[in-house]
Amino acid sequence: MPLNTVALGVALTPTVISTFFSHYLHRKSLHNKPHVHIEYDEGVRIFREFLAYSAKHSVEDLQSFTAQRVLSPHWVRTESVTIPTQYLTVAATALADQLGPKGLLQVGGKDWWQWRGTADELKGEWVEVKNDYNERIQARKNNKTHPSEKRIMFYIHGGAYYFGSIETHRYQMQRHARKLKGRVFAPAYRLSPQFPFPCGLHDCLAAYLFLLKEHKPEEIIFAGDSAGGGMALSLLCVLRDQDLPLPAGAILISPWVDLTHSFPSIVKNNPGDYIPPYGFKHKPSAAWPPPNSDEVEAIKKGLGKRPATENGTKEAIPPKGSEAQETAIKGYSVHENPSAKQCMNTTTEPDNPTVVIDGKTVEIKDQIQMYTTNQLIFHPLVSPVLQPSLGGLPPLQILSGGGEKLRDEQFYVAHKAANPTAYPPGSVVLDEYDPQREALHKYPGTHVQLQVWDDLCHVPTCLSFTRPAKYMFRSIAQFGAWALACAQETDIDIVNDDEISPISSDSSEDSEIPAKPPKAVGSKQSMAAVGMAGDQLPPFKERMVRQRVDKRGRIYDLEPPASYPVLQIPSSQVGVLNPELVKKWLAEKKVWDVKFAKDKLHVQRQRVKELAHCFQQDFVGEVPPPSSLAARRSAPGVLPSSGGRKNHPMTLWSNWAGKHDKKSVQRERQKEKEGLPRRTSVGAGQAGACMKAAGGGESSSLDKEQDTSADAKSSDTQTEEDFSRGVDEKTPHPMILLPPYDEKRFTDENASTQALFHARGTMASTSDLSITQKQRPVSQAGSGTIRSGITYDVPDDTSTLGGRSLAVTNTGVDAASTRAVRNSVGVVGLINDGDSAHRSVDFYSVPRDSGDLETTSLGGRTTEGDISRTVSRPGMADREFYKTAEEHPVA
Repeated sequence: MPLNTVALGVALTPTVISTFFSHYLHRKSLHNKPHVHIEYDEGVRIFREFLAYSAKHSVEDLQSFTAQRVLSPHWVRTESVTIPTQYLTVAATALADQLGPKGLLQVGGKDWWQWRGTADELKGEWVEVKNDYNERIQARKNNKTHPSEKRIMFYIHGGAYYFGSIETHRYQMQRHARKLKGRVFAPAYRLSPQFPFPCGLHDCLAAYLFLLKEHKPEEIIFAGDSAGGGMALSLLCVLRDQDLPLPAGAILISPWVDLTHSFPSIVKNNPGDYIPPYGFKHKPSAAWPPPNSDEVEAIKKGLGKRPATENGTKEAIPPKGSEAQETAIKGYSVHENPSAKQCMNTTTEPDNPTVVIDGKTVEIKDQIQMYTTNQLIFHPLVSPVLQPSLGGLPPLQILSGGGEKLRDEQFYVAHKAANPTAYPPGSVVLDEYDPQREALHKYPGTHVQLQVWDDLCHVPTCLSFTRPAKYMFRSIAQFGAWALACAQETDIDIVNDDEISPISSDSSEDSEIPAKPPKAVGSKQSMAAVGMAGDQLPPFKERMVRQRVDKRGRIYDLEPPASYPVLQIPSSQVGVLNPELVKKWLAEKKVWDVKFAKDKLHVQRQRVKELAHCFQQDFVGEVPPPSSLAARRSAPGVLPSSGGRKNHPMTLWSNWAGKHDKKSVQRERQKEKEGLPRRTSVGAGQAGACMKAAGGGESSSLDKEQDTSADAKSSDTQTEEDFSRGVDEKTPHPMILLPPYDEKRFTDENASTQALFHARGTMASTSDLSITQKQRPVSQAGSGTIRSGITYDVPDDTSTLGGRSLAVTNTGVDAASTRAVRNSVGVVGLINDGDSAHRSVDFYSVPRDSGDLETTSLGGRTTEGDISRTVSRPGMADREFYKTAEEHPVA
């Protein structure tokens, strides 16, 4: 059956029906899985069945289907733009410099990948909410700047580098635009196998340079899913190495960063994922598969003269019944002796990938990945996990599904980015791409937020109508707003999504009460729930925020790195073909190749003729990859025709996925009509301060306010003399009062900005507090009294951090985070009843000299990094609510 609306409907309907009944029959067993939500369960199985059905069709059929027009909702505005040729030229120069002479030789030259086929122009598309567009135009008329002009998401869509388009991903991009109150720009980059590496990377680099024409780099964040995430990471490395402006940050959603599939999770049983167990396969066609390495080598030997001869063409086609024909069908050869070389390529070209299986050496001659040749899957720009270093990049958010096949490589690459020297590639890769080990030690670690989402599939955001995906979109918006605020060094206003976009368990209007952290189970307890745009990030520890997120959006700390076997893999094994996977892949491939043996031989013979017709003729001195159109562009009838049909199934899917966003836009407009506040402010917070301090040894902004002299000491090197001087100068210091929540005591890990945002009011602390100076008046009950200075209307220009004020809150752990306790003496738990904020209590405010709870001394306890000073605390009565945060036992 063809790959069209009717055929697809017939193929998917049984899956939808069977999943519905199976879901409710076995729902009890799914209680702790995201599959407990019917929409998620249906979505994963529909994707799985769609990929299985598309495998029976050619690559061109799938590409054509996913490139068809998908109508956008009426509340979304799209604008197609053409990227001028000048940016393609500049990008080509930068990419050629990045590859270097040796890299250009490996990819086959420097001209063929700049040829664009029938699509001479590079297109891109702007996606934004129509209301935001109207506000932006009105602001321009009034000579003002709309927030969306400084919030640009550069989105690179996924699809294993060979299918998918802006059309198929627009329903995801429109949600990113709505939540970020910004604009999304997506390039329509060229797809493999017709345009293999580095064609797509060239297009994305040109598109980013085009954005820099009208936008500053700190106004742009990268985002990409699956292959798009891997492409975004490679693009960042090119920008870093070529000294081009880096964006504010990057969001990598289930990035594909290892095309060698060398990590263990790829061969494990992953029932919750929809990626085919042994890779993508398709019916043979003019696009795929290309001639194998033996046939290509025969063409090079026999067709060196131009024009091509008929006899030379026949020499490249394997005779019927020959061993060469058998190899052409199965795509590999087996050598009994692992060291045998007589049957392998003896040319100057790199050897084919080999792997030892059951004591025999298997030489793979068919191209494995559509994105590039077998020799180039080990290139650092193809598999970013093999980069000498992923340091020196802007902040990264890496989101990984706990049930997906690629989770190990995503987990590994996150830690590699934060600590490059601890996770170097193997010596073979370093000798090839960084022989002097210069790049390995050149860049500092990158700040990374890693979130592993329990049991979720690959790229959960493609199921945007499901509850787990809605939590992930919130997390993306939170990181995106934070990264932009850090880069622009200013607070930015974000739509308050809590009321406008409630998360519900289904697609109905009924919203669910936000998930509260559960009580401790063993030694594990949730820190908080997934934040939204406007919430602060927790502070980085060793340049990482390592989190696990459950199906209800509750966040937990990940175990220490030493407890994960994937991080103990020797560097020499990273980027090495997995024998177990190759064995299973070859077994599955054999079934497929036997089924389509006639088709494969016919296609390969035709491809050999096409290559013989124009090999080394169109691009003199260059050798384009055999799968590329550039290698056979002058052959008759090889260029595909472009179609503009409407994709009805994807339109229905997009409308279903956009239903939640449509209602959210309507709620926002209603709030605006009612005059209710719709926005909240977000700044860099403590995570930004940690990043700045780590980046250049600079103090936080609070320290800068205090240290006005040129030779001011940093917070890490202050002595007790400096500490006393700060007290004598009567610098005000805050005291943050927070109640316990569900028997959980506050620590420096679980208190944050929202405590200040939701505070009842503020009280300036007395400026003459010190360890030895006078105490507060004591009431007859023996308690210090909080009476004066409370204000409930804080001026808009007052900084909750810079003002050094007292915040009183009783909102609980979900609404509290680290920013609230930054630069404060500590955290004092309130008496847990309704009027506790008005009670009279004894407390002492011990001034602090650092904004990082981990590098300061609280209550006379010296922590690491604070060896030079010891400060004693005045005596306190032995009462529970007098204790600071670090004194409270962790529940």
